[in-house]
Amino acid sequence: MEHALLSQRDIDHSLAVPDRSLFPETICPKQVHGKEVATPDQKGRLSVIEADAVVCQQPGMAIGVITADCVPILAALGGGRVVAAIHAGWRGLAAGVIESGLQRLFEDAKPGEDRVAVIGPYIGACCYEVDRPVLESLQLRYADWLDEACQPSRPNHVRLDLGKIVAPILSEAGFRADQIGQVPDACTSCSDNHFHSFRRDGEVAGRMLHRIAVTRSA
Repeated sequence: MEHALLSQRDIDHSLAVPDRSLFPETICPKQVHGKEVATPDQKGRLSVIEADAVVCQQPGMAIGVITADCVPILAALGGGRVVAAIHAGWRGLAAGVIESGLQRLFEDAKPGEDRVAVIGPYIGACCYEVDRPVLESLQLRYADWLDEACQPSRPNHVRLDLGKIVAPILSEAGFRADQIGQVPDACTSCSDNHFHSFRRDGEVAGRMLHRIAVTRSA
C-alpha cells in the first residue's frame, strides 16, 4: 500500500506490508513503546537498538517500524532527502515519541524545504476501547485534543481514535493540512483490507511493516 502524498514526491515507501521478509533490507529498531530516536550510520548500524522512531539521511537506505494496531507515521523532508518512521501506541504518545522523532528530523531541515507526513493504518475508535488510566496518561500531554479523540462507551471507558491526537501533533510541528495524509477507512481490527491486529487476534497476530527510503541526496 502507498499514499499519494509520498508517491507524488517519488518517495520510495510502503504501508502495511503484511510480511516484513518482503523488504529484508529495511532497518527497524527494537520497539519498546518509548520515545527514543535511532539514526543509522552508512552501514545501517543504529545509534540505539531500542527505539520507537528512526530518522535517516543515508542515500538509498530504507527504515521502518512494525505495528499491529499502533499508529505508524512516515515523514520526509525535501522530497525524501531526510526521512522518518515513527511507531506510536498510547504509551509512546504519552511519552512524546512523535515530538522526539520530528525534533530529530527537523535538525536537518533547510529553510523553506517541503515536508510531508502520512499516518498509516491503525486501530480505530470503532474497535479500540481504553480505560481511565490510559486517558490520564494522555491527558498530561494532550488535554486540548483528547475530548475530540474520545467517544463515550461504558463507565470509566471510552473509544479512542489515536489518529485524532497524532494529526494535531503534526500540525503543531509545522505540517500544513495539505502536507498531512492518512489512509481512509483503515481500522486494523475491522477493515476489509485484512490488516494484522493484536487487539483482534491476540498472541497469534501478525505484524505489518511501514517503510520509507531516502530517495534524494542531500
